[in-house]
Amino acid sequence: MRILVTGGAGFIGSNLVRYLLESRDDVNVINVDILTYAGNLENLSGIENDPRYKFVLADIADAARMVEVFEEHKPDLVMHLAAESHVDRSIEDAAPFIRTNVQGTQVLLDCSMRVDLSRFVHVSTDEVYGTLMEGDPAFSENHRIDPSSPYSASKAASDLLVQAFHRTYGFPAVITRCSNNYGPYQFPEKLIPLMIRNALAGEPLPVYGDGRNIRDWIHVRDHCEALVTVMEKGAPGQTYNIGGQAEVRNIEVVQRILGILGKSESMIRYVKDRPGHDWRYAMDIRKIGKELNWAPSVTFEQGLEETVNWYRDNPDWVDHVISGHYKEYYERMYGGRLEVGS
Repeated sequence: MRILVTGGAGFIGSNLVRYLLESRDDVNVINVDILTYAGNLENLSGIENDPRYKFVLADIADAARMVEVFEEHKPDLVMHLAAESHVDRSIEDAAPFIRTNVQGTQVLLDCSMRVDLSRFVHVSTDEVYGTLMEGDPAFSENHRIDPSSPYSASKAASDLLVQAFHRTYGFPAVITRCSNNYGPYQFPEKLIPLMIRNALAGEPLPVYGDGRNIRDWIHVRDHCEALVTVMEKGAPGQTYNIGGQAEVRNIEVVQRILGILGKSESMIRYVKDRPGHDWRYAMDIRKIGKELNWAPSVTFEQGLEETVNWYRDNPDWVDHVISGHYKEYYERMYGGRLEVGS
């Protein structure tokens, strides 16, 4: 089976590529990534010479280039993870989010219509649902879409495009919406890796507002397992929520990280809150459990300690990201000059 993974050099994408190659013997993975600031081929160090793996430098919003990619590799299945995903960056400039998340998805759908796909797995986010207050029932797949940020609005638009292609053309698409991921190889602008990195460096830990916002956390390994389950068993036209069943306040996450590292909570600095900051996310995952027999297996306590230890044990990876040295990896491994997405 030829699986085309978009955004496979990113955090979730690289973990998914590794999971596919480790857990399935009968797959070939084509990793398509433009290598923006968050695309890091060091995340995939060690698998470059696997005959079942191929990296393709390409922009999913470049229609002509993607036609070439599909014609050359003729994928049986697409797992679409490529996205601009940082809320703060979307507030500063929404344009890249519209280009990648909306236009890029449209290009992929058009290209996928040219080949005989068995499945198109569109990986989305719980943020398309908007926000919950404490005591509200968790988001179900029937919850209305009500995005708060330019990022989540762009993902909601891409979800609707995928849904429309299924309804109009009978296109074999499945949508997944997942809660906050954490784990190895996450770019240190997100909450957990940023707090770990700052704590290890002895720098202040910035926390938005009063830190009482609530997120449902899932270890990236559980998310990858869920995605492959949907890939193999999900019904076309359906949406599946994925979550870790671990609702924790942001400030508690930061406190737990400091506790694991033996650092003082005096390192915490409260900063001005993000505009339109959603209060709470929570996912109802009964559908994927009942229909596909999937449930998370990594507890937040176990996963967070593993994650802290990974960042502590891989200082070179962190240093390369902070310094920008990771951008040279493509040139070293593939012998070409990186001119797009840098």
